[in-house]
Amino acid sequence: MMGWIKPAVAVFVAGSLMVGGMTLSGSLDKPQKAYAEEVQKNTVSVVGKGELSMKPDIVYLSIGVDTSAPTAQEAQKTNGTKIQKLTALLKNTWSINEKDIQTAEFYVQPNYTYNEKEGQQVKGYNAHHVLRVAYRDLAKVGALLDAASEAGANNIGNALFAVEDTSAFEAQVIEKAMANADVKAAAIAKAAKRTLGQVLTVSQNDGGINPVFREESAKAMYSAADSAAGTAVQPGEVKITTQLSVIYQLN
Repeated sequence: MMGWIKPAVAVFVAGSLMVGGMTLSGSLDKPQKAYAEEVQKNTVSVVGKGELSMKPDIVYLSIGVDTSAPTAQEAQKTNGTKIQKLTALLKNTWSINEKDIQTAEFYVQPNYTYNEKEGQQVKGYNAHHVLRVAYRDLAKVGALLDAASEAGANNIGNALFAVEDTSAFEAQVIEKAMANADVKAAAIAKAAKRTLGQVLTVSQNDGGINPVFREESAKAMYSAADSAAGTAVQPGEVKITTQLSVIYQLN
């Protein structure tokens, strides 16, 4: 949590004073408590929300290959060959940097069947390998997915659109959150027949600025592809949000 604190009053220092062998710490507790209660009566606390909508500049794709074979070794070997071909396509044809291609899922597991006579039996093996791919040319996402399918990808998941670097928008979204807090606090003060005073504390919630991903489902992408020449992917807009907890003085 990030915070800014503007002191409104002097701070009491708790301690024990000895006078004639008697402790005066207890006598200090009551004034401090009374003062804290009085301060609390004359404040209002609100949560301001800030939000910006903008076009995404990056998409995270889930592209994979599943292969079935009689043995685990054969399934893994065949699947590995297909993944190598797919990776080469992404790097060489689509100029995707190696750092933007990452294995997200990988396993080889048996396929089971069951009947009353034989019980549970292993009927071959399935190899599964999914790549998480970051891609920045959003106008070509549909064509990239079509090319991946042609290269052997048979497991394509949802596309997640985002803003890669939100730091340039932090000040704007914080200003919106603070303005929202001002409006809320002013409305409360007016309803209470008080006037709004200075800001006492401000704390940024939820770990700072939060980008909100927009997800395009694989089903939607390929439904569009059925009625057109290729896969249609619409980036749309994503949101960047933050929240501020603000305490104001009430006059």
